[in-house]
Amino acid sequence: MRKRPLSVTAIGYLYIAIGVIALVSHLAMVRLHGPFPYDVLWASLVELIALISGIYILRATNWARWLALAWIVFHVVLSAFHAPLELIIHSLLCLVIAYCLFRPPANAYFRAVTGEVN
Repeated sequence: MRKRPLSVTAIGYLYIAIGVIALVSHLAMVRLHGPFPYDVLWASLVELIALISGIYILRATNWARWLALAWIVFHVVLSAFHAPLELIIHSLLCLVIAYCLFRPPANAYFRAVTGEVN
Protein backbone atom coordinates (compact mmCIF):
# COMPACT_ATOMS: atom_id res chain seq x y z
CA MET A 1 0.00 0.00 0.00
CA ARG A 2 1.32 3.42 -0.91
CA LYS A 3 1.44 6.33 1.47
CA ARG A 4 -1.58 8.62 1.35
CA PRO A 5 -0.71 12.04 -0.14
CA LEU A 6 -0.94 14.87 2.39
CA SER A 7 -3.44 16.74 0.21
CA VAL A 8 -5.78 13.72 0.17
CA THR A 9 -5.48 13.41 3.96
CA ALA A 10 -6.25 17.12 4.41
CA ILE A 11 -9.29 16.96 2.14
CA GLY A 12 -10.59 13.83 3.86
CA TYR A 13 -10.36 15.43 7.30
CA LEU A 14 -11.79 18.71 5.96
CA TYR A 15 -14.86 16.90 4.63
CA ILE A 16 -15.26 15.06 7.93
CA ALA A 17 -15.02 18.30 9.89
CA ILE A 18 -17.45 20.12 7.61
CA GLY A 19 -19.86 17.20 7.74
CA VAL A 20 -19.82 16.89 11.53
CA ILE A 21 -19.97 20.61 12.31
CA ALA A 22 -22.71 21.38 9.79
CA LEU A 23 -24.70 18.27 10.69
CA VAL A 24 -24.66 19.12 14.38
CA SER A 25 -25.59 22.74 13.71
CA HIS A 26 -28.45 21.78 11.39
CA LEU A 27 -29.81 19.14 13.76
CA ALA A 28 -29.67 21.67 16.60
CA MET A 29 -32.28 23.66 14.67
CA VAL A 30 -34.83 20.86 15.04
CA ARG A 31 -37.32 21.60 17.81
CA LEU A 32 -39.61 19.09 19.42
CA HIS A 33 -42.54 21.50 19.31
CA GLY A 34 -43.90 23.08 16.20
CA PRO A 35 -43.72 22.07 12.55
CA PHE A 36 -40.82 19.94 11.38
CA PRO A 37 -38.32 21.96 9.31
CA TYR A 38 -37.90 19.75 6.24
CA ASP A 39 -35.26 22.05 4.82
CA VAL A 40 -33.08 21.06 7.79
CA LEU A 41 -33.58 17.42 6.81
CA TRP A 42 -32.29 18.07 3.28
CA ALA A 43 -29.37 20.15 4.54
CA SER A 44 -28.48 17.40 7.01
CA LEU A 45 -28.49 14.85 4.21
CA VAL A 46 -26.06 16.98 2.20
CA GLU A 47 -23.77 17.30 5.23
CA LEU A 48 -23.98 13.56 5.87
CA ILE A 49 -22.74 13.04 2.31
CA ALA A 50 -19.71 15.23 3.09
CA LEU A 51 -19.01 13.20 6.23
CA ILE A 52 -19.28 9.87 4.40
CA SER A 53 -17.08 11.00 1.53
CA GLY A 54 -14.42 12.27 3.95
CA ILE A 55 -14.34 8.99 5.86
CA TYR A 56 -14.08 6.90 2.72
CA ILE A 57 -11.49 9.19 1.13
CA LEU A 58 -9.26 8.35 4.09
CA ARG A 59 -9.99 4.68 3.46
CA ALA A 60 -8.89 5.17 -0.18
CA THR A 61 -12.24 4.27 -1.69
CA ASN A 62 -12.27 5.54 -5.26
CA TRP A 63 -15.99 6.38 -5.37
CA ALA A 64 -15.56 8.67 -2.34
CA ARG A 65 -13.37 11.12 -4.21
CA TRP A 66 -15.99 11.31 -6.95
CA LEU A 67 -18.67 11.86 -4.30
CA ALA A 68 -16.55 14.61 -2.72
CA LEU A 69 -16.17 16.29 -6.10
CA ALA A 70 -19.91 16.03 -6.75
CA TRP A 71 -20.56 17.53 -3.32
CA ILE A 72 -18.46 20.62 -3.99
CA VAL A 73 -19.84 20.98 -7.54
CA PHE A 74 -23.33 20.94 -5.99
CA HIS A 75 -22.24 23.82 -3.77
CA VAL A 76 -20.87 25.72 -6.77
CA VAL A 77 -24.25 25.39 -8.47
CA LEU A 78 -26.07 26.53 -5.32
CA SER A 79 -23.75 29.49 -4.87
CA ALA A 80 -24.58 30.67 -8.39
CA PHE A 81 -27.87 31.84 -6.88
CA HIS A 82 -26.13 33.79 -4.09
CA ALA A 83 -23.52 36.54 -3.93
CA PRO A 84 -20.87 36.56 -6.67
CA LEU A 85 -18.11 36.27 -4.07
CA GLU A 86 -19.63 33.03 -2.79
CA LEU A 87 -19.63 31.63 -6.32
CA ILE A 88 -15.99 32.60 -6.78
CA ILE A 89 -14.92 31.04 -3.47
CA HIS A 90 -16.79 27.78 -4.08
CA SER A 91 -15.46 27.60 -7.64
CA LEU A 92 -11.87 28.04 -6.48
CA LEU A 93 -12.37 25.43 -3.75
CA CYS A 94 -13.80 23.07 -6.36
CA LEU A 95 -10.74 23.51 -8.57
CA VAL A 96 -8.33 22.93 -5.68
CA ILE A 97 -10.21 19.84 -4.47
CA ALA A 98 -10.43 18.39 -7.98
CA TYR A 99 -6.72 19.00 -8.54
CA CYS A 100 -5.72 17.42 -5.23
CA LEU A 101 -7.96 14.37 -5.56
CA PHE A 102 -7.15 13.60 -9.19
CA ARG A 103 -3.47 14.44 -9.62
CA PRO A 104 -1.06 11.56 -10.30
CA PRO A 105 -0.01 10.83 -6.68
CA ALA A 106 -3.66 10.66 -5.59
CA ASN A 107 -4.54 8.48 -8.58
CA ALA A 108 -1.71 6.13 -7.69
CA TYR A 109 -2.82 6.01 -4.06
CA PHE A 110 -6.43 5.15 -4.87
CA ARG A 111 -5.33 2.67 -7.53
CA ALA A 112 -2.80 0.96 -5.23
CA VAL A 113 -5.28 0.49 -2.41
CA THR A 114 -8.07 -0.82 -4.61
CA GLY A 115 -5.69 -3.18 -6.39
CA GLU A 116 -6.24 -1.82 -9.89
CA VAL A 117 -3.47 -2.43 -12.37
CA ASN A 118 -2.50 -0.31 -15.38
